[in-house]
Amino acid sequence: MTELDSLIALADPEKAQQMAHYHKVDRRYLGVTNPQIDELVQGWRAERDLDARLQLASDLWESNIHEARVAAAKLLTQARIRPDKEAWTMIAAWAQDFDGWSIADSTMIAGQKRLIADPDRLDQVQFWLEHPNMWTRRAALVGTLPWAKMNNPKQAELQQRERILGWAASLVDEREWFIQKAIAWWLRDLSKRDAPRVTAFLTEYGARMQPFARREATRLIQDR
Repeated sequence: MTELDSLIALADPEKAQQMAHYHKVDRRYLGVTNPQIDELVQGWRAERDLDARLQLASDLWESNIHEARVAAAKLLTQARIRPDKEAWTMIAAWAQDFDGWSIADSTMIAGQKRLIADPDRLDQVQFWLEHPNMWTRRAALVGTLPWAKMNNPKQAELQQRERILGWAASLVDEREWFIQKAIAWWLRDLSKRDAPRVTAFLTEYGARMQPFARREATRLIQDR
């Protein structure tokens, strides 16, 4: 039995139908839960070297099955991958074809690890901001969320944070709900560590954001 067969064996047709209706993206759904995927991936990762994991991740992604793509991303979600150039190249390639939040977010959780491991990759991610695919533009913010969550950033990390805030500013005029939500998400997480910086951002750009995004960005500030 292949790894994909193991995933398909857990299929729940009723739940799969519900997922297809919810995600509204035309691909096959199995109705397999995230904890079930996690359990499978843990075993797959433990019994393979890096090359085999990369090949499996590629094969699962190419199947275009929802849960298989989530599993592919989870195979690459770990802080230490050495060397990690091929893993990053794979994640960056996948990001060009995102078509929904669930697979995109699973993939960019893996991407976050690779960006923290090598911040020079921010140069590549910056080009995503001009991509015609809205989900790819959004991924630039989702993938850089760790910079919003740093409690004691070093000077270089503060400079990187400011760079990413500039990216968020470049996207504030986009009306897409998911873009606005990603900006708000970034600012909300940063507000836990640097509320004055978020307030300054909103003073300059808040009027151009959607009202719901402004509310979300300041929710944790208001709760204090």
